Amino acid sequence: MRFLLALLLILWTSAATLAERRVALVIADDDYRLIRPLANPVNDGEAMEGALKKLGFEVVLETNRDLRRTRRALDDFREDARGADVALVYFSGHGVEISGDNRLLPVDADASSLDALEKTSLPLEEVREAVAATAKVGLIVLDACRSDPFAGAGSEGRGATSLAKDAADKVRPGLGRVGRAENILFAFAAAPGETAADGTGQNSPFTAALTKYLGTDGLEIRSVLTLVQQEVYDLSRGKQLPYVENGLPQLFFAASTKEQLPERERLLLAMADVTPQMRGEVEQIASDADMPLAPLYGALISTDTSHLSAESLNARLREAADAFVKVRGEMKTLASDDPQVTALRRQAEEQLSLGAFDAAREKLAAAAEIDSTSRKALKANFVSRTLSEAATRYLSAGAARADLDYTAAIRDYEEVLSLFGEAGQSALKLDDADRQIRTLDELGKLYITVGNTAAAGRAYEALLANLEQRVRQETDPSVRRDLAVSHTKLGNVRMTQGDLPGALENYQTARTMLSELTAADPGRLDWFGDLAMNDDKIGNVLVTQGNLASAAQVYQESLSIKKELAGHEPERDDLQRELTISYDEIAGLARSAGRLDDAQTSYEESLRIRLALAAKQPDDAERQRDVSVSHDTIGDLKRERDDAAGALAAYRDSLEIVERLASRDPDNTELQRDLSVGNTKVGNALKDQENWPAALSAYRQALAQAQALADSDPDNTEWQRDLSVSLEKVAGVLAIQGDRKGALKLYLDSFTIVDRLARLDPANSDWQRDLSITLSEIGMLKAKQRDIKGARKAFEDSLDIRQQLAQSDPENATWQRDLVVAMIDYSQVATNPKAVLSEALERTLELDRSGRLAPRYKFMIKFLQDRLARTK
Repeated sequence: MRFLLALLLILWTSAATLAERRVALVIADDDYRLIRPLANPVNDGEAMEGALKKLGFEVVLETNRDLRRTRRALDDFREDARGADVALVYFSGHGVEISGDNRLLPVDADASSLDALEKTSLPLEEVREAVAATAKVGLIVLDACRSDPFAGAGSEGRGATSLAKDAADKVRPGLGRVGRAENILFAFAAAPGETAADGTGQNSPFTAALTKYLGTDGLEIRSVLTLVQQEVYDLSRGKQLPYVENGLPQLFFAASTKEQLPERERLLLAMADVTPQMRGEVEQIASDADMPLAPLYGALISTDTSHLSAESLNARLREAADAFVKVRGEMKTLASDDPQVTALRRQAEEQLSLGAFDAAREKLAAAAEIDSTSRKALKANFVSRTLSEAATRYLSAGAARADLDYTAAIRDYEEVLSLFGEAGQSALKLDDADRQIRTLDELGKLYITVGNTAAAGRAYEALLANLEQRVRQETDPSVRRDLAVSHTKLGNVRMTQGDLPGALENYQTARTMLSELTAADPGRLDWFGDLAMNDDKIGNVLVTQGNLASAAQVYQESLSIKKELAGHEPERDDLQRELTISYDEIAGLARSAGRLDDAQTSYEESLRIRLALAAKQPDDAERQRDVSVSHDTIGDLKRERDDAAGALAAYRDSLEIVERLASRDPDNTELQRDLSVGNTKVGNALKDQENWPAALSAYRQALAQAQALADSDPDNTEWQRDLSVSLEKVAGVLAIQGDRKGALKLYLDSFTIVDRLARLDPANSDWQRDLSITLSEIGMLKAKQRDIKGARKAFEDSLDIRQQLAQSDPENATWQRDLVVAMIDYSQVATNPKAVLSEALERTLELDRSGRLAPRYKFMIKFLQDRLARTK
């Protein structure tokens, strides 16, 4: 909109610009007699004089004037410039606010007392009156917020911060707001009450930016000052932000039109539109990474963030910061035999630090073209030039990563691999071979980020092959550790693709290597962390395959490692959080096995740690969400213990946290899913209490939330599964309330989902169990509708699935109990129901004898005994 407005009005203003009279008074004071002198103001004044003359101003420069001569200069300016079209006054020097009155300090300013200072300083109001009496368009530019003029020579910056004791409560740092800028634009070097830097070079940062951008073609003065604001803000890393009060009745263009602003200027203008909250986040990330602000803003502005949650956006910006720091370091250290290539790389580094990603990559492209042309023309230099071009393309990919331009980064990294292939593996020196490994690793990460798991798998397979060759050639254990981690990464890809056997093979290979490495060097604690993480991955595969006993053993080994690591560094919150993950995994397995006391112990320990972590950082959304998860799991356990009231209280504690987080971050899909799951669990507890209307209301709310997520991404199997669960929860209450037709429709809708998922991955025991439950519910409704044939088919299919699951893991109490329920259902249509019920009773009694029948399900024993007594 800013550019469009400028273009619409430029034709109207261009002719007037040529004819209008522009006048300027430039005052610069640095040789102070009684207060701290300054280094740059006269240089600043001379720079402004030159910039203004180029823009057609008649300029009067006054330097190091006392109060009397300063007032005389103002009077002369008022008289000589009267009737001008544009009048500008620029002041560079000390400035101070006294009792709400802004004052400029001439070289004879006396700070011996408050009264003396007031008598020897110039009220800004006098400058305003002079400008207002002179021209239609008035501009007052004040680089006058210099640091404490009454301090010693070691003080830095440009603002008054202290005075004699009698004035301490009267003087404020810097200059204050004007508040009545009729027909005049005021530009201050720093925000009200803030100080500004004097500068370490020839000019202050504010004046340097002002003289740089004042003549920018085609921009109205407010946009020019926006460029100045953002330049100073960027180069000071957020410490200084110039301030503007605009009272101009019309637009003012300092220069004529131009088609397109350079990338740096476009970035600075866009930075002005970033919200204060996001500014703070960018500043924090930049501070943590010790990097300039502009590259982060460039990544933020060039990326579509509309679909990202606050946490996801923060993670994306930290990813950009990490990529910038990495490529900056590589640019500083990577040399070339060709001085032209080296110079272009250095220029690219400068552009990158300014956030000019396109300009940086253009410099790198030019460097790569030099090598490309040379290697084709001079065969003798083919290998060295090829490797030099590969190095430059690698830097270009890093620049694209810092800009979050994944497509460009992938293209450059693929080109790097192609160039290494042309050079030949035998020609690669150690640095080149390391760069090849990093390229494959980055490609794998990028392909996962963009959702191309097949390409990610190919990258990690190539990485594995490369590292296996390195391991055969080198004895450095770090290379073997990298090989183990690459197996874990490839396993993650195969897990995502549903290849559980392949993933498990990679994870187990990695575990063998990491176990050997940690045994050989117990001091490498980070390698123990790799081992624990890999154990978690193995456990997850085993759980999905239904091998709970083996999963429990692996999870315990992971927990032991994590306890050891946390003991070494108890102050590290990330290690404490890792403990809670293991406690939850172990508790979940204990609960599945019917060992509720063990499950409760682990769940409560997890909650204790999470509450402590959340108390340390109450505003951390991730920590609060962890607490909500613990309340959820404890609620599940209370249901198992037949404590519906306790479960409902725990679920509501969890839901309250999630609702608070979701209200702050409504686009966060993870939190939206948490809301759906939370409402479902509240509905479960209400259903246990037979509060059908309240349960139905909670279930319907969960269904609406699950439906919205499932519709937004039909390929997200987790959300599709959530939708099927919600459909069945509502259907269950409708059936109890007598609406069998409505209930059956919802169960059939759910069946469409769970049947598709079960076919998609027959080895996924969760999806198989879901299908068996849905079939059982459909069979029950068909039986009540006297559709015996349909009921028998549904019950038989459900029973077949549950028999397979129960046989695959006899220790899984949940699956054994599921089988009993399937037998009870099937007995309604079986030719020999008594035999079916007898087997069901025997299995239930065995669960009870082994302590694996939860209190919630104790009723099943008497139920089966009564049913058998009535069955012929």
